[in-house]
Amino acid sequence: MSTDLTEFIERRKKELNAVILAHYYQRPEIQDAADFVGDSLQLAIQAARTEAEVIVFCGVTFMAESAKILNPDKIVILPELQAGCPMADMATGEALRAKKAEMPGVKVVCYVNSSAEVKAESDICCTSANAVQVVESLPPECPILFVPDQNLGHYIARQTGRDITLWEGYCPVHQVVSLEQLVEARRQHPEAVVMVHPECPPDVIEASDHALSTGGMLKLAKTDPAQEFIVGTEEGLLYQLRKQNPEKKFHLIKSEFICETMKLTTIDKLARSLETLEPRIEVPEDVRIRAQKALDRMIQIS
Repeated sequence: MSTDLTEFIERRKKELNAVILAHYYQRPEIQDAADFVGDSLQLAIQAARTEAEVIVFCGVTFMAESAKILNPDKIVILPELQAGCPMADMATGEALRAKKAEMPGVKVVCYVNSSAEVKAESDICCTSANAVQVVESLPPECPILFVPDQNLGHYIARQTGRDITLWEGYCPVHQVVSLEQLVEARRQHPEAVVMVHPECPPDVIEASDHALSTGGMLKLAKTDPAQEFIVGTEEGLLYQLRKQNPEKKFHLIKSEFICETMKLTTIDKLARSLETLEPRIEVPEDVRIRAQKALDRMIQIS
């Protein structure tokens, strides 16, 4: 990052009373420019607590929408409007309403990786970090519909023993991780601890040592005495893993483990968004009010 851009971003943040939030999958220079870097749960909590008047969200659309849902009176900016989430697009409010009509009395647990409209149709949100606790908070007799990630939903069902109806959605980046790739990574690094994201397929999760959110992976890397890890999530997390644990080794479970939409945000786009206060994220008020209830319930459990 150039000195001029760094100075401009810092100066403009102070002028606006702005905060920059970035996901672990963002480019390294974006993570360095951010005031807070985290996983979806950590970022939602930060967005709910911030006293900044302007929130610049370096992530994807559903993350910025969540920040706006929690902060209706603040300006929320997403530096790149094309930074969407293919998995979030696999569930719509209309489709969810139709499914709910088929399942009277169902409780909808909505992965935070979903649109504001889907959140508004849900009873409670969750992230990969707290999904098990969220499901365990629901009455044992109530039917559960988990939207939209079937792999995370399958993992939750295994962990809780609950009967969960799964939406047929998935993360295209994690879905293509194969058991064969994990086996080959273990062959190349036999002493390494394997930690994968629960958005990975069930057989990959079953063969790993740990299934964790990105924040959980960072915590494990710090606390586990192992000196070598195989990482089953988007390559952006390697930057923080190596930064926080310079004495340890980290290997991706496969090559080309990249979320293209997460990489759309660049430092130039970040600077431009601070200069223009655009593009802004808006959520219709009737949708926002209903979606906030689901997000608030999630944050209370966290």
